[in-house]
Amino acid sequence: MPLWTFCLFIVVMNTTMFNVSLPTIIQDLHISADLGSWVISSYSIGYALSTVIYSRLSDLVPLRRLLTVGLTTLGLASVIGLFAHSFNVLLITRILQSAGAGVMAGLGLVLASRYVPVARRGAAIAMISVGSAMAFGLGPIVGGLISQYFGWNGLFGITCLVLLVLPVLLYLLPKEQPQAAVFDLYGAALTVINAGSLLVAVTSQSYIWLAVSVASFAVHAIHLRRARDSFINPKLLQMPGYLKLTAIGFSILVLNLGNLFLMPLALSNLFHQSALMIGLFIAPGAILSAVLTRFVGRWIDRYGNLRFLLIGHGILATVLAVFALGLQVSPLVLLFGYLCFSPAFSATMASLNNEASGILPRTWIGSGMGLLQLIQFFGGSVSVAVCGLLLHAQRTLAPSGAYRNVYGILLAVSLCSLSLVLLYRRSRGMEMKRNGAKSVSEA
Repeated sequence: MPLWTFCLFIVVMNTTMFNVSLPTIIQDLHISADLGSWVISSYSIGYALSTVIYSRLSDLVPLRRLLTVGLTTLGLASVIGLFAHSFNVLLITRILQSAGAGVMAGLGLVLASRYVPVARRGAAIAMISVGSAMAFGLGPIVGGLISQYFGWNGLFGITCLVLLVLPVLLYLLPKEQPQAAVFDLYGAALTVINAGSLLVAVTSQSYIWLAVSVASFAVHAIHLRRARDSFINPKLLQMPGYLKLTAIGFSILVLNLGNLFLMPLALSNLFHQSALMIGLFIAPGAILSAVLTRFVGRWIDRYGNLRFLLIGHGILATVLAVFALGLQVSPLVLLFGYLCFSPAFSATMASLNNEASGILPRTWIGSGMGLLQLIQFFGGSVSVAVCGLLLHAQRTLAPSGAYRNVYGILLAVSLCSLSLVLLYRRSRGMEMKRNGAKSVSEA
């Protein structure tokens, strides 16, 4: 599990490293901010899709084989990235990386559930969570250092390390014979087409791709009615509480990845900070979030998911309001703002996922949490792409005005998400009252 956590650390850090290096990439490749956003969003959506697919395939294919395919794809794509000197090659490399990277997140919980004893399983899952949190903390610093002294191509050298770790993981992992199960390949392909075509339609503002996306969703809807064991459980879409939580999760990732996309650009364009300094500005908030991870779970268990959802949303909205109004004053506004934003995001996500796992029937947890994660990461991908488009559309404005407007839109998203939390809290309260009254009448 420590070695698995190390690989997951590398995979998650592969996002935050490129965030701080994005201004340099945009400058070196002579591309616009909206094109540069694809360096982040393509990895995010591919990572989300591959995570769900690997986790569903684990019932059919041995973990060792899936791990070999995933880490080999990630490692070889990273080798190609070392020599990428055009945007097209860089984009293809990032997509290939994401196709392999999802194996670590997708199989981590499967591995812990199957092979770690119950008495130690909580510690194993906590170890995985801490690895992800530390990646968000150290990623900006590592990315800044490498970009400063070796160029952004050097970032791919970090993910090449998985090729060295793979033989050791294969030696340690047990051999297994998965139980017979059905994998809905057609449904998985439609899910990929749904997400990919919609993202392209939004980012390219293309009505043709929008038509393709609408058609793919229509075909998928027909498939869900006919298929017996579909890739996406259609009964999930009939749960009002679950749908509210997916919308909240979508919004939270819009806020987080949108902010992580805007902060490096603002620090570079408004305050002329280097990649290393950008990493040093972002890292303290992420490190604080990682340190607080061990306490957040206890606090959520003690005070409840909904309370932390409300507190977290309140902090996120406050920070975004400060960024929208006072971003141009000083880079310290971003530093101290992210010190509050990052822990609030982590606590909000933890409470959201915990609440979702609590309302889902046990037999639906795998498909329900997988779909929730897919929608969350899709929200982040759309956010990065749309923020890039908005900045490009306001290129004639002063940079401070453009960033203020985009942060204002993120603030509006946070307030809409807060409204959904209040609606969900009200519906849950009414449901609990009805269940209580029913129990009394039956007694």
